[in-house]
Amino acid sequence: MLSILRASDTSIRRRSAWPSVAAMNPPRRRALVGALAGGVLALSGVVAQPWRAWFNRCQALLPEAVAAGEWVRSAWDGVDPAQFLDGHVHLVGTGDSDSGIEVNPQMDSLLHPLQYAQRLFYLNAGCVHDAPGRVDESYVDRLQNLVEGLRPGAKLLLFAFDRFHDLDGRADPQRSSFYTPNAYAQAVAARHPQYFQWAASVHPYRGDCVEALAIAVEGGARAVKWLPPAMGIDPSSKRCDRFYAALAKHGLPLISHAGEEKAAPGGDQPAFGNPLLLRRAMDHGVRVVVAHCASLGSAVDVDRGANAVPLSCFELFARMMGEARYEKLLFGDISALTLRNRSEEVLRTLLERSEWHARLLNGSDYPLPGIVPLILPAEFAARGMLPQSAVAELDVIRHHNPLLFDFVLKRHLSSRGQGFASTIFETRAFFATRPAG
Repeated sequence: MLSILRASDTSIRRRSAWPSVAAMNPPRRRALVGALAGGVLALSGVVAQPWRAWFNRCQALLPEAVAAGEWVRSAWDGVDPAQFLDGHVHLVGTGDSDSGIEVNPQMDSLLHPLQYAQRLFYLNAGCVHDAPGRVDESYVDRLQNLVEGLRPGAKLLLFAFDRFHDLDGRADPQRSSFYTPNAYAQAVAARHPQYFQWAASVHPYRGDCVEALAIAVEGGARAVKWLPPAMGIDPSSKRCDRFYAALAKHGLPLISHAGEEKAAPGGDQPAFGNPLLLRRAMDHGVRVVVAHCASLGSAVDVDRGANAVPLSCFELFARMMGEARYEKLLFGDISALTLRNRSEEVLRTLLERSEWHARLLNGSDYPLPGIVPLILPAEFAARGMLPQSAVAELDVIRHHNPLLFDFVLKRHLSSRGQGFASTIFETRAFFATRPAG
């Protein structure tokens, strides 16, 4: 076990950051409580829960009775751990090491309560909320501990995250929510190859985008990650063409957020989340993984013209999934689908559309599964999508290992008797493959 998470019992022996709220002066304390409440409401729609239930307890060793119990054991049935790769994990921090990570000052200011609250919940979800001076290191330590709680051979795909860039390809830190350099993601994966692989993030408007991609490929990057609304990327722009050509040449998949964006404000370009805009990448021969299967929000149906009636982003994604020309190019990841702001109908559709399962890839969107109010197993049980007898153990698992929680929950979800195929969780080969360009 790793030094920060070694413990002789099932809980981490360390000071909690949350009681420090009481030590603040009254105006700051009231502002913080207001920020937390506003942030939770915005993130999850929680209206009335005990405040202690909002936070992850960040316990370490999963009780043996649960680790060896029915729900964990059966979740791994049919899944080869050596092929398990969580394909959607954010590598974040505060930049308190030599990582080069940057965080927008708004995330640390009570003048921006939603962003401030999001930061606090992300830090708690990553179990680094009381690690002043070593948040970057503690976040990586925690990830290693969580992988050790899976099965031998399981790995995570860690995301770098580029800055917002303007139309001339200039970086704009003021409009960037955060920045995780490619070099840092590469270094973390290189130090811990038994746990991690990495995905680069390169803005296609950069003058050096093709060169930066080549460097990332040489450094072992398995994919490229975009969040167009936050980064200021129009995936349908001809500005992306030379980057798409390079991606196709190298055979790297593009993992791109599509749909409404809630977690990374800054770029303020919601229209760039339209999944139909990703057609241009696929028309260049790029394999595209649509993060979250475009499961949130609506967008203009640009296939019908710029003035067409908006449709749900998921409906637009589903349309492309039905097009034969994209059968080997369009994929979706199932990260964030269990969040409370996602549609039950979308999740049921993805569970039941078994013909799509060969094109779905597992991802957790960590650290989000560690934010307690965002995912409530009891609600799935109430809908008949999860055995009621699994709820209590899932709640225990979440406070010890959010990655295992995310996996076990998804493995036991079903709709009309259909669950996610085991192959969805065996994604290593997808990211190792380099199709001929």
